Amino acid sequence: MKPTDGPVLGRRRFVAGAGLLLAGGMLGPATPPAVAAGEKEATVTPPEDLMREHGVLDRVLLVYEAGLRKFAAGEDFDPGLITDSARIVRDFIEDYHEKSEEEDVFPRFSKAGKMVDLVEVLLAQHRAGRRVTDVILRDAPDSRRDGAPRQRTVGAIQAFIAMYRPHAAREDTELFPHLRKLVSAHEYDAMAERFERKEHRQFGADGFETMVARIGRIEQDIGIRDLAQFTPR
Repeated sequence: MKPTDGPVLGRRRFVAGAGLLLAGGMLGPATPPAVAAGEKEATVTPPEDLMREHGVLDRVLLVYEAGLRKFAAGEDFDPGLITDSARIVRDFIEDYHEKSEEEDVFPRFSKAGKMVDLVEVLLAQHRAGRRVTDVILRDAPDSRRDGAPRQRTVGAIQAFIAMYRPHAAREDTELFPHLRKLVSAHEYDAMAERFERKEHRQFGADGFETMVARIGRIEQDIGIRDLAQFTPR
């Protein structure tokens, strides 16, 4: 292993190359799940990690959109599904994912004088997102019937979706791809390990998988779990 290859933990490990390349271009038998001697372990990079966490956010937005459709159609459904989704936003996105961006990613761009205006907007949107989530957590439990709490919940959800779709898209396509240019190979690996340790401290050994399972259950309950329903007929 090269000096810059730090230890890779948990879900950030996978085996690079399942088979051994033999002389003459023939592929040998696939290796078992365990890491075979001489194989290299590839790391999930910080941008890849952050983008996967954006996937959890996007699935929350899909639940929010399903809730908006039910509100608009006058359907009766458990508003606890909205509250539970907002708790995922608070716990996993705002208190973990965005804190990682604010502590490990944004300062590197500011120090390098790169994309400073974009970083300032992203930071402002983090603060705005927390305020909107506060409204959803406060009012969603009382949104089952038509009235002021429902109206505030709907308005907050609409504002949250309208901000976070472009927010995450801009980070994924403009900010994160340039992060590697601002840090050394050692810093890059160390950042991945910090993300992993922080996730373990806050959510246990399988934090990402736990959040995916949580949002999956909400999708099931609100009726959007079956991916095939979104296929055009």
